Amino acid sequence: MSSEDGQAGGGADSAAPEQLALIRESVRKARAPKAKPRTWRGAALAGELPVARVLVDKGVLHLDRYFDYAVPAEMDADAQPGVRVRVRFGAGRHRVREGRREGGGLIDGFLVERLAETDYSGPLAALAQVVSPERVLSEELLGLARAVADRYAGSLADVLQLAVPPRNARAERRPSPAPLPPPDAPAPGTWTRYEHGAAFLESLACGGAPRAVWNALPGPEWSEELARALAATLASGRGALAVLPDGRAVARVDAALTSLLGEGRHAVLTADAGPEKRYAQWLAVRRGAVRAVIGTRATMFAPVRDLGLVAVWDDGDDSHSEQHAPQPHARDVLLLRAAQDRCGFLLGSRSCTVEAAQLVESGWARPLVAPREQVRAVAPLVRTVGDGDLARDEAARAARLPTLAWQVVRDGLRHGPVLVQVPRRGYVPRMACAGCRAPARCRHCSGPLEAPDGEALRCGWCGREESGWHCPECGSFRLRASVVGARRTAEELGRAFPAVPVRTSGREHVLDTVPGTPALVVSTPGAEPVAEGGYAAALLLDGWAMLGRPDLRAGEDALRRWIGAASLVRPQGAGGTVVVVAEPTLRPVQALVRWDPVGHAVRELAERAELGFPPVSRMAAVSGPAEAVADFLRAVELPAGAEVLGPVPLPVTRPGRPRRPGAPPPGERWDRALVRVPPGRGAALAGALKAAQAARTARGGEAVWVRIDPPDIG
Repeated sequence: MSSEDGQAGGGADSAAPEQLALIRESVRKARAPKAKPRTWRGAALAGELPVARVLVDKGVLHLDRYFDYAVPAEMDADAQPGVRVRVRFGAGRHRVREGRREGGGLIDGFLVERLAETDYSGPLAALAQVVSPERVLSEELLGLARAVADRYAGSLADVLQLAVPPRNARAERRPSPAPLPPPDAPAPGTWTRYEHGAAFLESLACGGAPRAVWNALPGPEWSEELARALAATLASGRGALAVLPDGRAVARVDAALTSLLGEGRHAVLTADAGPEKRYAQWLAVRRGAVRAVIGTRATMFAPVRDLGLVAVWDDGDDSHSEQHAPQPHARDVLLLRAAQDRCGFLLGSRSCTVEAAQLVESGWARPLVAPREQVRAVAPLVRTVGDGDLARDEAARAARLPTLAWQVVRDGLRHGPVLVQVPRRGYVPRMACAGCRAPARCRHCSGPLEAPDGEALRCGWCGREESGWHCPECGSFRLRASVVGARRTAEELGRAFPAVPVRTSGREHVLDTVPGTPALVVSTPGAEPVAEGGYAAALLLDGWAMLGRPDLRAGEDALRRWIGAASLVRPQGAGGTVVVVAEPTLRPVQALVRWDPVGHAVRELAERAELGFPPVSRMAAVSGPAEAVADFLRAVELPAGAEVLGPVPLPVTRPGRPRRPGAPPPGERWDRALVRVPPGRGAALAGALKAAQAARTARGGEAVWVRIDPPDIG
């Protein structure tokens, strides 16, 4: 071995410690940036716009503002406005090391904007992480969310939880399809049945922004008509969205759009699609790959680019009201979008809400209605059975249905299926006096008496059995089922018509369609399936039970449910007949007989204007423990002209029953007060309530439930 070899070998042995030291140093340097994301202590900041303004995901009102964070240089490229980030929140001023605030828990948020400097006087904490470079929060969506939060006295973070779906990394990695060119303008189709219907579509196709309240005719054509309105907007090169009450309505419009435009023109946003598919569809809309979107209430926030039309179908349906704070209504959110984006607006329904009538009465929207002769040509014949008829009807005393109803069912079954609408599901719920129909109440707690599944009479609140009941109003000892459920009705009809199949549709199992062959279809309101060729007849039972609800919207809601079921019946010319068991002199019943929901809504609006009830005035509900509600009302600075109604005690929620939003927890006693302000003071009321709630939560006081424009006010 030469001396060179020896020196080389000896050098290698002696250099081993140096190589290990270099390896350790390189590992230490490589791991240094990855060890700092918790604080980014000592890390260099972005050269330009080193401050990030972040909305943290904290729904409490006293934190409803933006917070500034430092942007490390390594995040400069990804930390763009609209991305999801994670930040440290809750660190104190004393926890500062190397110019960075430290401590606090990790929390999600949205980066709103980048700034050159901050107006915060102390040191800033650094962004902990950019969750994804996908910019999911646009300026338009942020502005809409802020407007919704202000209107409903809620926090911006709560609204964005409703507006932006949870992230799905796999869906985010997939590219969205390339956008398709605008389609051709569709033909008016059945829109020609309505006055100014064809002109409405033409205005949308030409880039206009018409605003209309559409009273749809009976029959299944409404889904195709709504699809043509969306297609006309796409033909102008703009986007469109439609909010529908449930998945069945979404499926009908989805099929109509696919038939009209083909695949790939629209996105569908429903909870049934699953998180990955739903987020992928939402991203396709956000990226501009799809210009039209339909879905349930979360679709009201869909980030459609260059919005040309917002539409809502059946705005009186309860499902359009969001159950999570701040509980916005889809109709009102779309009104805000129409004003913000200066786009077209379409509110469609077979019936007509008071809010829809107000839009027309104020001149903000134009009516889209059919001539009376067209209505009479497609509407079924409506007949009524009132208390006087029932008293003279021997069959109605011994059986569940009056003679007229039996005759209509028998005749209808010769030609096709017959629909029977029952106000509620189940077997035999609450009872009433057979003589005067006064509700049967428990002697101990005044709760409703029930006979579940034919068992002994017992209280629905305290559970005590009742053996010696008599009516305190008329002294009668006889009881009758005030509202018989769908299952019991199906059994009775099955015994009366043993050769005819009986199908039920309700909460447990909702049918979408039924064949056009003779059958009895018993359904709860809103779950009525569509029959092939239409129903031959329909029975609307226990109408007085829906009309007798202690709620301001009882008449409007009953009429909407009746018209929804009657619209599935064949026209009068084809033998279609509807029998409603309700007092014929009542206004909603008369509106059904004349098929005039618009006239009913206009009269309701006039009465509410005279009495100062919504939607003419703005109203808020404040509920909670009695002392908390009283303290809140003493602290809030209400605007001029505000009037406080109450407080009054709320019904106690029974254990085991689902708790409605704003209702007390099971077993607790709450009070509720209503605050009413004149027209034009709604924004001031919402601001005052939000400020008082924020001050209360900041002090750690017991929170109260505040809801703007509650759908049920008793």
